[in-house]
Amino acid sequence: MSERNSNCKRSITLTRMAVKWTWALLLLQLSCCFSSGTCGKVLVWPMEYSHWMNIKTILDELVQRGHEVTVLASSASILVDPSKTSAIKFEVYPTSLTKEDFEGFFVKMLNEWIYDIPKDSFWSHFSQIEKLTLKYSDCVQKLCKDVVFNKKLMTKLQEAKFDVLLADAIALCGDLLAEVLKTPLVYSLRFSPGYSFEKHSGGLPFPPSYVPVMLSELSDQMTFMERVKNMIYVLYFDFWFQIFNVKTWDLFYSEVLGRPATLYEMMGKADIWLIRTYWDFEFPRPLLPNFEFVGGLHCKPARPLPKEMEDFVQSSGENGVVVFSLGSMVSNMKEERANVIAAALAQLPQKVLWRFDGKKPDTLGSNTQLYKWLPQNDLLGHPQTKAFVTHGGANGIYEAIYHGIPMVGIPLFGEQADNMAHMKTKGAAVTLDFTTMSSADLLSALKMVINDPIYKENAVRLSKIHHDQPMKPLDRAVFWIEFVMRHGGAKHLRVAAHDLSWAQYHSLDVIGFLLACGAAVMFVLTKCCLLCYRKFATPRKKGKQE
Repeated sequence: MSERNSNCKRSITLTRMAVKWTWALLLLQLSCCFSSGTCGKVLVWPMEYSHWMNIKTILDELVQRGHEVTVLASSASILVDPSKTSAIKFEVYPTSLTKEDFEGFFVKMLNEWIYDIPKDSFWSHFSQIEKLTLKYSDCVQKLCKDVVFNKKLMTKLQEAKFDVLLADAIALCGDLLAEVLKTPLVYSLRFSPGYSFEKHSGGLPFPPSYVPVMLSELSDQMTFMERVKNMIYVLYFDFWFQIFNVKTWDLFYSEVLGRPATLYEMMGKADIWLIRTYWDFEFPRPLLPNFEFVGGLHCKPARPLPKEMEDFVQSSGENGVVVFSLGSMVSNMKEERANVIAAALAQLPQKVLWRFDGKKPDTLGSNTQLYKWLPQNDLLGHPQTKAFVTHGGANGIYEAIYHGIPMVGIPLFGEQADNMAHMKTKGAAVTLDFTTMSSADLLSALKMVINDPIYKENAVRLSKIHHDQPMKPLDRAVFWIEFVMRHGGAKHLRVAAHDLSWAQYHSLDVIGFLLACGAAVMFVLTKCCLLCYRKFATPRKKGKQE
């Protein structure tokens, strides 16, 4: 009986503790809501792969603060998995695309970008990239149509009365949904080619004399010829290159809204732009009040490694380890490239942890362990880590900056080459070309960043800059989303440039008017002088003749 009574008392105590914890969590959520003004309803239009990983960090924090988060996910979504237990709600809409088709599209696009696009010619390189982006544009537009023409879904979303819509700017359609639902819009963005969205929709100024165009791989310290090159990039991206099929999107938006509308006009209504970089990464340039840097918002202190991995890391001794990862999108690397890499790694005195999914390379050394997945942040924060070999994705770069680890960059596609050019300029990285590098090149680059202390010093300097902020990047991102919810938008932060035409923005009308006025004054003065000359000079000539 006494044992039964003690068990009963223990269960009652545990139940009371559970109730107390439940109430404590509830009060914590309520306190977060009251401190921010209100518990809001957030609708999310996401992007796949690293974009989703980045934005999900924000969503998890919003949920912890008591906000209701709903993610619009297509039935073909790759990483956005509604089946996983989560406090985030998912609204899954049917699409004509299958998951296999969607994923296959990305894999094919990636392989073309890495292996097939020529790099020796400016025009052929970017014309091929343009073709790929137009294919992506068609794919995204198909998903957008599946949402906006789904009357049942749109009615449900309208009735939900969301307080803000958070969208990835590269996944077009978020701006259209915000317009239809009459909801304030917040963008998450790393960049757009040539800064097209930021310039034409956000109104952000980019003086080409000292702001290098994205994908140019230039720094802010440009020679005369580099400034010429940068201007060519500006003209190319402004007047030739199409990141998306803008005319098609303009017609589509006009059809949905029942009035003339353009893609840039709708994107320009965004209240806040959350840019996923910071001054540890960026070169100094002008900003606007509704643009906020939140680079590295996903970074956090390192956690302990799994025991087997920790044992391998510790076995490296004073030589330490190298972390090697080319990102989540890369799989089935060509055998020849894998063997080139493995042969270089085998010659290092360091142990190597390589994220690799494919056939085991024949040249793999005993110092290298292959993993299909790595706790990358935890490894980069480990005291034994000496260098990070990366494809140059912004998320991986920021984890290296956060922990002060020098890098060897092997860019594959997108903005990765430009990202690594920033790190190289800041003295924290060495870069290589994936398709042409030899084992000797990779080995030399790794030895350089490991043995030359200047790379470590520069990486640590960037880390100190990153950590020396008045507010953590994640807190800043959440603050501005809550700010938009509290105030029903942030139109007071949008510059008047949105209401000006291209000619007005560059003051061409004013310059033309002033030139016309100057010409008119010069014309009148000239006429007056001629009249005076004729009036006073002619009689003198007649007098002399007489």
